[in-house]
Amino acid sequence: MRSKLVRDRMVPVLLATTMFAAPGTAFAQQEPQASGDTADAEIIVTANRREENLQDVPISVTAIGEAKLDQAQVASFDDYAKLLPSVSFQSFGPSQSQIFFRGVASGGDGLHIGPLPTSSLYLDEIPVTTIFGSVDVHIYDIARVEALAGPQGTLFGASSLSGTLRIITNQPSTSGFSGNIDVQGNKFGKGDFGGSVESYINVPLSDRAALRVVGFYEKQGGYIDNIAQTRTFTLDDGDPTTNVVVNNSALVENDYNDVETYGGRAALKIDLDDSWTATPQLIYQHQVAHGGFLYDPRKGDLNVTDSLPSVNKDRWYQAALTIQGKISDWDLTYAGGYFSRKVNNRPDYSYYSVAYDSYTYVDDNGVTQFGYATYYPDGKGGFLDPTQNAILGDTYTKITNELRISSPSDRRMRLTAGLFMQRQTDAVRADYEVQGTGAADFSPWLSPFPGTDSVYTTRVKRIDRDYAAFAQGEFDLTDALTVIGGLRYYRYNNTIFGFSGPNTGSNLATCLTTTPYKTGPCVNVDKRSKDDGFIWKGSVKYQVTPDVMVYGTVSRGYRPGGNNRRPGVDPFKADTLDNYELGWKTRFSNVTFNGAVFYEKWKDLQYSLVPVGQNGQTNTYNAGDARIYGIEGEISARWGGLILSAGATYVDAQLTTDFCQVDPITKNIVCVPAQAPAAAKGTRLPVTPKFKGNATARYEFPLGASQGFVQGVVNHQGGTRSFLTDADFAAVGATRAFTTFDFSAGLHWDQFRLEAFIQNAFDKRGALSLNSVCVTQICGQYSRIYPVKPQLFGLKAGYDF
Repeated sequence: MRSKLVRDRMVPVLLATTMFAAPGTAFAQQEPQASGDTADAEIIVTANRREENLQDVPISVTAIGEAKLDQAQVASFDDYAKLLPSVSFQSFGPSQSQIFFRGVASGGDGLHIGPLPTSSLYLDEIPVTTIFGSVDVHIYDIARVEALAGPQGTLFGASSLSGTLRIITNQPSTSGFSGNIDVQGNKFGKGDFGGSVESYINVPLSDRAALRVVGFYEKQGGYIDNIAQTRTFTLDDGDPTTNVVVNNSALVENDYNDVETYGGRAALKIDLDDSWTATPQLIYQHQVAHGGFLYDPRKGDLNVTDSLPSVNKDRWYQAALTIQGKISDWDLTYAGGYFSRKVNNRPDYSYYSVAYDSYTYVDDNGVTQFGYATYYPDGKGGFLDPTQNAILGDTYTKITNELRISSPSDRRMRLTAGLFMQRQTDAVRADYEVQGTGAADFSPWLSPFPGTDSVYTTRVKRIDRDYAAFAQGEFDLTDALTVIGGLRYYRYNNTIFGFSGPNTGSNLATCLTTTPYKTGPCVNVDKRSKDDGFIWKGSVKYQVTPDVMVYGTVSRGYRPGGNNRRPGVDPFKADTLDNYELGWKTRFSNVTFNGAVFYEKWKDLQYSLVPVGQNGQTNTYNAGDARIYGIEGEISARWGGLILSAGATYVDAQLTTDFCQVDPITKNIVCVPAQAPAAAKGTRLPVTPKFKGNATARYEFPLGASQGFVQGVVNHQGGTRSFLTDADFAAVGATRAFTTFDFSAGLHWDQFRLEAFIQNAFDKRGALSLNSVCVTQICGQYSRIYPVKPQLFGLKAGYDF
């Protein structure tokens, strides 16, 4: 039987202030308030693949409930990421972010043909992790966001190396008809106007069936200006009479980085009988982001000088089916889905051409040669504009099936076991074009492929297959002491096939076959990487009192290995993360204080870079080992209508072995005693700040016939190292610490809600990450800043029915 302390536990309203709820989250769900909170007395999560009170789960979990998501004006990933102290990310803009937990980041993740992410993203029961850029799910009618820090490989598998982020939608209910509509208008302080319209409706079709339909439209105004610039290309030929002058006058525009997002969700719940329920669901989202979301500080605040039109078009849908029922008194769950995503991206790639305009190299005889990287005769006695376009496209698919069974939760011994399979593909289509080269004279640098303007092309099909069997059990040794153990057998089989490279004789000579792959000239990539093994988890949970629980965990996560497209470059191996964690979850009167300390060992970390002399072609290597230690926690309290809460994470992450150099012959990593490493032992891991935290103060009060509130939030994060290797870091530099403030106030009466807010009230220009549009060795000097959103004013009105 279950622990008596847990079974007999009284769970008052204050229990909603649980461990790792984002500041204000738990209190916001205690009782009906003007903010639209629920009357639920506890936060229920499924971090262990069964419903449990968050305060009883011996895992570091941040659960941001629906009320808090609404209170914080959360609509996208950037909005809720700032509420998660253990989460950091790199980004190029909407739908182009890579997510990291607890500092497990190398700065070389998330490339189109490279390693899988270190963390996984789930939408309900189905993983939607893709290789480059996480899906930026519009947050509306969402029950909660769960952030599971640390390896979650036993129950969640591949790409849960550092953690798992779960978005849980509200499900159809037969309890009654309901719905709402929310309308928002906003404006960036010095930027453009935006707004959104969102609505859902829940319709009981019978006492055994219900339909829930959600729709939304959002337009985000721009805040980055593309200003005028003239460039003079020397063509790298030493002759000033051949210079080419170009300008961007046709693209000059204020507030040019606008975003349009629309989509919806439909879910049907059918109670097949008293024990079995089927829930098919379809989700669709369409997003178009114009312009760039990184600004160039050399050109002024929130300014850029783009020479090419930029757009990122992201469309995706997920068709899912969940079937839940009982076999005897055991719970059986099947979750299956098909996910499809198409991304077309055209960044401003012009700085690549600028960097190569003075490109020289030393040949095998030690003689310096001109590169002629921008020298393109037009066939009419002149020269073409050498600005190179990047036309990128990915078509992702993912088929997922999972079957698991769980024993009754009130037994002394509890077990969850299952089978998992996943097949995900990425059809990569990339062209790097210099307009007009197809009809021009031969270039001494790179010639286009016949019939095109593309001087470098990629047409590859990547298939990643994952299979697993897993089990996790819990056993109550006493009423207070529980031991937990988990094991997962995994097997992956990853392939890559197609063509990638420039139109050069040496590159075409590597072709394995002349049979065209779609529009590629031949096949020069045909590789396979496969492996299998076990990962594990062991925990001890001790319920000191009904209000104090401590736990200790040792666990391992993994990320599958993969293939390099470059001929002669070895595949990269799976990397693993061993986690040693001590945590506590406590409640004293009206104060909840919870936390965890952790130490993690990252072995064979995967890192992607472009070795010199490989025409910008990226390889992925196992760079070495690293260690991470830190502490995370939150404290929350409520006195009447006053709610105070704070949360923070401190992380110290660094290499424990040298990351050596790339051998110029084999293109693989080698360590040479007399040669300085690319990054030495003790080098800080990139992207993640050492400290990230936030705090919230909220006061709720009656005002006549209505309920009112005022709220203030402060967010702070420290500076970061931008890249792992010393050369990349020297080219780009570090980000600095920053602090932002958000304020809001509103009223709630009857079924109406009205709220005004200001985010980043003092318009601080915090840098979330630094990136360059092409490889750092080439474009690092032109790196740009991905900033926190600038000052944003908004007014939101809602009606519940």
